[in-house]
Amino acid sequence: MMGYTDTPFLIASAPNGARKTKADLPNIPITPVEVAKTALKCKQAGAGMMHLHVRDDEQRHSLDAGRYREMLREVRAAVGPDMVLQVTTEAVGMYSAGDQMAMVRDLVPDAVSIAIREIAPIDADLNEVKGFFEFMREAAISPQFIVYAPEDVQRFNQLVEIGVLPGEKFPVLFVLGRYTAGQQSNPVDLLPFIGSSSYISEWMLCAFGAFENACILTGAGLGGHGRIGFENNHLGVDGNSADDNAELIAQARDGARLMNRKIATGEQAKQIMQPQW
Repeated sequence: MMGYTDTPFLIASAPNGARKTKADLPNIPITPVEVAKTALKCKQAGAGMMHLHVRDDEQRHSLDAGRYREMLREVRAAVGPDMVLQVTTEAVGMYSAGDQMAMVRDLVPDAVSIAIREIAPIDADLNEVKGFFEFMREAAISPQFIVYAPEDVQRFNQLVEIGVLPGEKFPVLFVLGRYTAGQQSNPVDLLPFIGSSSYISEWMLCAFGAFENACILTGAGLGGHGRIGFENNHLGVDGNSADDNAELIAQARDGARLMNRKIATGEQAKQIMQPQW
């Protein structure tokens, strides 16, 4: 259901992503210490959740469980208990579905984002996928399923309906403009996702380019939540480069308040991100 809601607006910070390095953005946080420092600033700016990526020694994307453990320790020590820390299984063309599942089984994180098209492509072994989701349910790992297009939502719906994804409703992330020319998102990109699934408990969106904040606030007005990524966009609404992810979070926080949405705390974020297994 989309519309105004009493549910607080959850802002998630994605401070680095998988691709850009310090050669692209000198102030992008890469190391656990850098990300932890950014996480505290993002929490103070209004974020109730961190979406975490780790990199190898050459700043390349990694799904190494040991690196994730180090990142999670540093960030948790910086922000305290009142914040959801979510890791990613993003493949970035480097990792298979098996690699993604193996990382989650090894790490057993509190929360994880999973792209439907990566974990359950058309040729997937659905028994293996079902076993993985059942492991997540038993381990009380909170999933957020990423969809890039309406066909991903259709696949998500199918997985629930045939019992591969065991449960009733799940948090979902709509990615706007990921496969458009130049990756420049527009608020209208949200329209195809509206009403596309009855199996979504809460939805969030992320966007690319100069209209990121406009997309995020459109989602806030329609009852969703927002993930703000410094890799996706590093410009404020004034067109100037932001110092860090916290600056972009603060402008979304202020805009959401003007739209009569209270900002979710970390404790409220935990409830918002809970699946209905």
